[in-house]
Amino acid sequence: MRAALTLLTIFLSWDFLSAQSKSDRINNTNVQTGGTGLKTRKQPHIIFILIDDQGFNDIGYHNPTIKTPTLDKLAAEGVILENYYVQPICTPSRSQLITGRYQIHTGLQHSIIRPRQPSCLPSNMDTLPERLREAGYATHMVGKWHLGFYRKACLPTRKGFDTFFGSLTGSVDYYSYRSCDGPGLCGYDLHDNENVAWGREGKYSTTLFTQRARKILESHSLTDRPLFLLLSLQAVHTPLQPPKSYIYPYRDMANVARRKFAAMVSTVDEAVRNVTYALRKYGYYRNSVIIYSTDNGAQPFTGGSNWPLRGRKGTYWEGGVRGVAFVHSPLLKRRRRVSKALLHITDWFPTLVGLAGGNISQSQGLDGFDVWPTISEGKESPRREVLHNIDPLHKHPTETKSRGDQPGKKAAAGGPSKGKAFKKPKKKKKVLKQKPNQKPETKLKTTKKPQIFSNPAPKSKKSKPVPKVELKPGPKTKLAPKSKAKPKSQHRTKLHSKPKIQSSGTPSASGAFWHKSKTKSKRTTLQDHNLSQSRPAQTKSKKQLKVQLKPKSKQALLQNQYETPTPRTQSLPSQLWDPSVQAAIRVGDWKLLTGDPGHGDWVPLQMLPTLPGRWWNLERSSSPLYKSPAHKNIWLFNITADPFERQDLADQRPDVVQQLLARLAYYNQTAVPVYFPPDDPRANPSRHGEAWVPWADEEEEEGKYQGVYKKGRSTKKKRKKTTCRLCKLKSFFMKLNTGMMSNGI
Repeated sequence: MRAALTLLTIFLSWDFLSAQSKSDRINNTNVQTGGTGLKTRKQPHIIFILIDDQGFNDIGYHNPTIKTPTLDKLAAEGVILENYYVQPICTPSRSQLITGRYQIHTGLQHSIIRPRQPSCLPSNMDTLPERLREAGYATHMVGKWHLGFYRKACLPTRKGFDTFFGSLTGSVDYYSYRSCDGPGLCGYDLHDNENVAWGREGKYSTTLFTQRARKILESHSLTDRPLFLLLSLQAVHTPLQPPKSYIYPYRDMANVARRKFAAMVSTVDEAVRNVTYALRKYGYYRNSVIIYSTDNGAQPFTGGSNWPLRGRKGTYWEGGVRGVAFVHSPLLKRRRRVSKALLHITDWFPTLVGLAGGNISQSQGLDGFDVWPTISEGKESPRREVLHNIDPLHKHPTETKSRGDQPGKKAAAGGPSKGKAFKKPKKKKKVLKQKPNQKPETKLKTTKKPQIFSNPAPKSKKSKPVPKVELKPGPKTKLAPKSKAKPKSQHRTKLHSKPKIQSSGTPSASGAFWHKSKTKSKRTTLQDHNLSQSRPAQTKSKKQLKVQLKPKSKQALLQNQYETPTPRTQSLPSQLWDPSVQAAIRVGDWKLLTGDPGHGDWVPLQMLPTLPGRWWNLERSSSPLYKSPAHKNIWLFNITADPFERQDLADQRPDVVQQLLARLAYYNQTAVPVYFPPDDPRANPSRHGEAWVPWADEEEEEGKYQGVYKKGRSTKKKRKKTTCRLCKLKSFFMKLNTGMMSNGI
């Protein structure tokens, strides 16, 4: 009798489990069917959690003093992305996540979109939520947008999201939801879909956004569609306003800003815990992918920390662009590991659309790669290089002065232009003296068409062929030494579609820097070029990298020990790329920075400053406190061997410098004009019931606004008089910190 009851129990339980398994397959996933009607793959629920201004040292698994038990556990059970890159400020990172394209291809190369600027994502560019919606997903966004809102076509609900709840500007008060774009220009910024969400004052934004995310998970029908949720928290961006209960665990921290910042990280940890609990409670977890990412590096002025990385938010040093990220999912094939594969924020677009079973071929011009096999299975990353940015409006301060630009204005030379969008700087009476036979430096002008230089290439004398130096930058290689000359047969280019640089290092007869390949493909893509597979140009001397406007007759071209002497008429690096333009690129192990990369310091925790400025000054680098050394505008680092950027190899490896300058020139040929219009007075919240809302008519032509944002002269004069002492005090502490760190590290 007992045996019969046991068998009956087993049979009933097996029948119940089978029915439950069948129900799970029906309820928890949508199944795509091909032309034959056969099931192909499940569509996972995608939860993307984007954090604002969290630095490399602001998470528990990098710094135990930061209490993030939930994040640490999710990361430990998933895949930690330790070679993952974002952009140095908010708008560019978010635009690259949403579009899958570099900011040079969206016109957002320069700074952030400010609340009064009539700018947003280009209307002709598809977005990630649009592609996921086409694949059958319900798309929701909660939190910070910061991608423009001057007209309704720019709102999240017009860019592919079914619902939106959050703020449109870059920074709001965590309790009052007021956002300011300067003194006296403040308004309410909390929106529910396309309406202002009045009456939410007093509720902490991180908690409010988490509650809305849980409500979406609770109300969404699993039998309807798979879910894509972008939870874009404003934390841990300024202002530093954590609830008092979260500050107590960090009471031993001496620095007040650091204490508040750490408390806000703990609020993020609790928010993620509540969201993951809801995923389990409502049946999403077993078929979900949770992605956690910061949007840029931390700002030490407001308590963040990127230690031991160099630099901070707003800079192209590793501290500004190397992001904290991990992926947690039961669908990962290889979990509990750390991935050092090279990844970029643009990769999420093709990766998530591929996971959803969407059609990625409809999105033309993507700069990202499908890296799910790299994350899930540990395969090699298809990405070989990352273009951090090219900002033609941000010129090196010393270079800007020498060219006679007006103080306080950004020179647009060397960058793309569109009609009369950019005004040429007025010439001063004092100009840089040149000798009679000296030619002015060639400036790189960017258009949508391939680059053509107005100055013809100098004719070089006949010389012996230059042996090729093969560089092998890879994820595991260290500093690649110079190799000796090898027979010609051993140096053939591996990628037939890769454009080649002439051995003389000069432009071709047509004036363009890149040859058309004589083999199968005549055009090159943006990512299929590995530096290890390219043929390097000739080596430049130290003087050639540093000196740009000296007569050629006095240039001493040094002979490389592994190469034949170069012709005296060989073109200078400045003819390949204007080194005063702010740009940064990573190719294999190598990273090159040109122009003014930003505050290049290392900030240990005990050296955190206590003089924070207003957020709109911290996000713009119009008046940097720290300037790079005079005449220094090219840096080269082997990031694999030197991840903290302490050994500049630009003088030792001019051959690598030339190759990366060529890559910048190539990318610059594909760039669209920078769109950074001046403020529109119609945006003032006082005209719209004290709230930030769209102000332009839908009939207005997109991109009609011309010019570049500039401050008025009167404002500058007033600030100089009123804040002169504060500026001197900040400068003093900056120099003091820099000196102490350089002596003590």
